[in-house]
Amino acid sequence: MASRVWRGSAKDALLNKLKYIYGVGPRRFNATFEAAAGGAPRIPHSSKKGRLLTGTMIGLAIAGGAYVSTVDEATYCGWLFKATRIVNPFFALLDAEVAHRLAVSAAAHGFVPREKRPDLTILGLEVWGRKFTNPIGLAAGFDKNAEAVESLLGLGFGFVEVGSVTPMPQQGNPKPRIFRLPKEGAIINRCGFNSEGIVVVAKRLGAQHGKRKMEETSSTSPSLTEEVKHGGKAGPGILGVNIGKNKTSEDAASDYVQGVHTLSQYADYLVINISSPNTPGLRKLQGRKQLKDLVKKVQAARDEMQWAEEGPPPLVVKIAPDLSKEDIEDIAAVALALHLDGLIISNTTVSRPDPVSNHPLAGESGGLSGKPLFDMSTNILKEMYILTRGKIPLIGCGGVSSGEDAYKKIRAGATLVQLYTAFAYGGPALIPQIKAELAECLAKDGFKSVQEAVGADCR
Repeated sequence: MASRVWRGSAKDALLNKLKYIYGVGPRRFNATFEAAAGGAPRIPHSSKKGRLLTGTMIGLAIAGGAYVSTVDEATYCGWLFKATRIVNPFFALLDAEVAHRLAVSAAAHGFVPREKRPDLTILGLEVWGRKFTNPIGLAAGFDKNAEAVESLLGLGFGFVEVGSVTPMPQQGNPKPRIFRLPKEGAIINRCGFNSEGIVVVAKRLGAQHGKRKMEETSSTSPSLTEEVKHGGKAGPGILGVNIGKNKTSEDAASDYVQGVHTLSQYADYLVINISSPNTPGLRKLQGRKQLKDLVKKVQAARDEMQWAEEGPPPLVVKIAPDLSKEDIEDIAAVALALHLDGLIISNTTVSRPDPVSNHPLAGESGGLSGKPLFDMSTNILKEMYILTRGKIPLIGCGGVSSGEDAYKKIRAGATLVQLYTAFAYGGPALIPQIKAELAECLAKDGFKSVQEAVGADCR
């Protein structure tokens, strides 16, 4: 579409300007609009919504080109993040899954802002011997196939988790399978581990890993060298790889072992996802005996591989919020006994807490994420922190939409915090906002670091 509107020198001038502003070449810029706005699922060129969205993005780019030459980099960076709020309402006009694909494609082509401002020192922490510039991460589910790792890390997340990735490619459950509840700040999904498979994802992560190694060996720039030092295997932040099982697989352990053997070399940490409600029988793996057997096999598969000085990636298990007190105690016992490296608390819920219970979409099957999940997941987080006596790093996930929410998760026992649904609604502008609010909360209560605040409500 863009090629029909912009011709000759006018288009070339715009693309060159964009290359300067965003670090995006003309081909990649064209691809962003033509592939993202028309990619799978395909949006016809005749779509009014597609044309409106594309026109808005081009308008923002032109305005940005005029603005950038008059301000310093930090000010412009802040403006660019805020400007993404203008685009967000247009995504809401699209089908939920189409909007998701468009967002991932745009990020994959580099058409998202890049955070140039350093994180505040108060937000930095070290977990598993890895340095995080901030504790705010993107949960698995957004970039299922590791298409946009570099750009997502560049948004300013402290870490990004890709997946869930299954051994064999699978389509997932029939569409429609994603349902928005915007007033409630929630989403119901029953995607069912739609994945391109570990071979495709391994190729993408391998290319990213190779690029990172090139930067480490060839860079003479002090700033870049420092960025590499504090980054992970894929970029300036830490990369997690979330592994799932195929729907038709009869041997879950074999699927997870295959994922570890193929993907662990590219991960700063690994996640065993045994808590999605959309794969039949998956949550049964959270039982004490089943979990113990599974973790032992996966740990053995990881440890039998050859590792360099940094050692193998930490192994984390993602659990559900729909657990009984006995279930939680069993998981805590297994985690301590097997020296598990961490737990993510939690996945989506099959329950429909208020205010979702009376919503017309409440009857849709699938997992509920977003604000209504916050209290439930935070209560389990706090209980797990007490049961594990603070010995195991916990990642708080579920309903985080502000810096205050992230702070509450940390006080309840989370060392790191993840979000997804709020990011789907709020876009890139939400990330610097949450980090600033979190820093303010920490400073207000007299904490000098995130680590000091971990589990403060459990003491």
